Amino acid sequence: MLKARLQADMKAAMKAGDKPRLGVIRLINAAIKQREVDERIELDDTQVLVVLDKMLKQRRDSVAQYQDAGREDLAAQERFEIQVCQEYMPAALSEDEIATLIATAIADTGAAGMKDMGKVMAALKPKLQGRADMAAVSATIKAKLAG
Repeated sequence: MLKARLQADMKAAMKAGDKPRLGVIRLINAAIKQREVDERIELDDTQVLVVLDKMLKQRRDSVAQYQDAGREDLAAQERFEIQVCQEYMPAALSEDEIATLIATAIADTGAAGMKDMGKVMAALKPKLQGRADMAAVSATIKAKLAG
């Protein structure tokens, strides 16, 4: 479904002559195709979201590095790519929703300390992938498990 939407949007961008957007959609499709070829599988929507999430993380890191280097032109291009990639991501969860999911996962897994961090993250990752910053989620879980 998500791959079909990307293909349709790519055709629309071609017809409209929107070269910047077309370039970003082609980057997304190339990343998806690369993963499919490397792993010899057909990606479903969940796996496509993982690819998009990774691309977003890379772009955010690049923006910070370009700003530190004083290259606002390159940072602006990365921000545009982030904007286009985010159009294909599911709606982000609120802080309250994330906190509720974390509390539920801790209760469901019976996590008692830091040694159970992996169990909690494994339970949450499918629910939160692409909908929350996993680094922030990890920090919140650590804080709760540490006491």
